[in-house]
Amino acid sequence: MATKQRTTNVYSLEGEVVKSVPVPAVFETQFRPDLIKKAVVAAEANRRQAYGPSPESGMRHSVSTWGKGRGVSRVQRLKDGRKGAQSPNNVSGRRAHPPKPEKDWSKKMNQKERTLARLSALAAVGSEEAVRDRGHQFADGVSFPVVIEDRMQELISTQEVYAALSSIGLDYDVDRAKDGRKIRAGRGTMRNRKYRTPRSILLVVAERDLPLFKGAANLPGVEVEAVCGLNSDVLAPGGDPGRLTVFSESAINAIGGWEQ
Repeated sequence: MATKQRTTNVYSLEGEVVKSVPVPAVFETQFRPDLIKKAVVAAEANRRQAYGPSPESGMRHSVSTWGKGRGVSRVQRLKDGRKGAQSPNNVSGRRAHPPKPEKDWSKKMNQKERTLARLSALAAVGSEEAVRDRGHQFADGVSFPVVIEDRMQELISTQEVYAALSSIGLDYDVDRAKDGRKIRAGRGTMRNRKYRTPRSILLVVAERDLPLFKGAANLPGVEVEAVCGLNSDVLAPGGDPGRLTVFSESAINAIGGWEQ
């Protein structure tokens, strides 16, 4: 016996339900948190930049050893002074075992596994239970996956985008990300990453270069991505599935054309 196809509501910018659309079959993909985590870890590893000190670090001195018979340790010393230098056990000396730029951090993952991980992460964002378990906050009664009419893609004002999300009951999660912003501990505060903001809503649109990319840029934790850019890393940051995601109507139609 054929089962009835699942449907979801399409909301207007004012929060009203304008119609219902069928949910694409990819949202029924088997939930595989192991593959999602594996795909995200591989993506993060492949983005990792090689690093290491200069080959001359700690060795830019003219040094010599005094040898035996002078009642001091036999370490290399500056020729123009008595200070020890260059050896790893000396201040300002070279490092004994520094990180090497030639180290390969990349991780391999099979293409079929990566595809299944993406579809599984997409299915998780269409589950209210998975989204709540991830810690997102939203009003009761919202239908999943969350779909808004295409007028959302043309919003260019931050206030308009926030008002559209608020009309559906998703503003709680934007406020959660705003209140959760904190100063990062450690040296990151000096390296252009002083603040850490929790991930909030993901807005999925049909194509790139739409006004919404600018309109949502100042909302804390909110990201905008085109359908062609969806992957496990975007749908499940940190490898935790169930990100609160809002699709435009044209985006959900484009996802319906994916082959599983």
